[in-house]
Amino acid sequence: MSFRDLLFLLPLACTAATLTGCSSEPAPAQGTGSDDLAGGSCNVVPKTVTGLTAFHLDPCTPIDYPDNPPAGGNHYYVWAAYQSYPFVVPRGFWVHDLEHGGIVYTYNCPDGCDDEVAQMQALIDALPVDPTCLSSLQQPPRRVVLTPDPLLNVRWAASAWGHTIAADCLDTDRFTQFYLNHFGQGPEVFDPTLGCPAGDDFDGMPPCQ
Repeated sequence: MSFRDLLFLLPLACTAATLTGCSSEPAPAQGTGSDDLAGGSCNVVPKTVTGLTAFHLDPCTPIDYPDNPPAGGNHYYVWAAYQSYPFVVPRGFWVHDLEHGGIVYTYNCPDGCDDEVAQMQALIDALPVDPTCLSSLQQPPRRVVLTPDPLLNVRWAASAWGHTIAADCLDTDRFTQFYLNHFGQGPEVFDPTLGCPAGDDFDGMPPCQ
């Protein structure tokens, strides 16, 4: 889906757009930040962030996030489609996914980590489906994005709006629990009857090049 297509769909997803986007009541909580367990063999570090702004910016505008990985903040008015990407999706796109209640898994493996990425994909495929994503067969069953992120200062991380975990390696139990704790809880969770609004898949090409 292109930026132009998404601009057409935005009014369908929200009846009124503001600088902070459209809004609705968050979905019922599946867990709390206190359920994000620290430690383990991968030295998982949970973090909770408050006071996040949510202004919409033009795609590819430079954004400096104070948290690494980001737990929210200003972002592009276009969001990334819920899927796994072999290329880097700039943070401004996927932070918008967090606002929609999505979970974003990121990794930084300068020497490559195909086995770990495959393990993460298997983890994602085994996650419980998000029931609000099932109103259309054209929608993915989960609000999850997987993308490499060269700006990470750890090997693996996960982000939800207001929450992150960072780890030296892939702790499958803790990364699974992070999804269960936080999916569907962003400040801009659409009417469940709309399901999971489609984002931009960038036509399979890295954006902002």
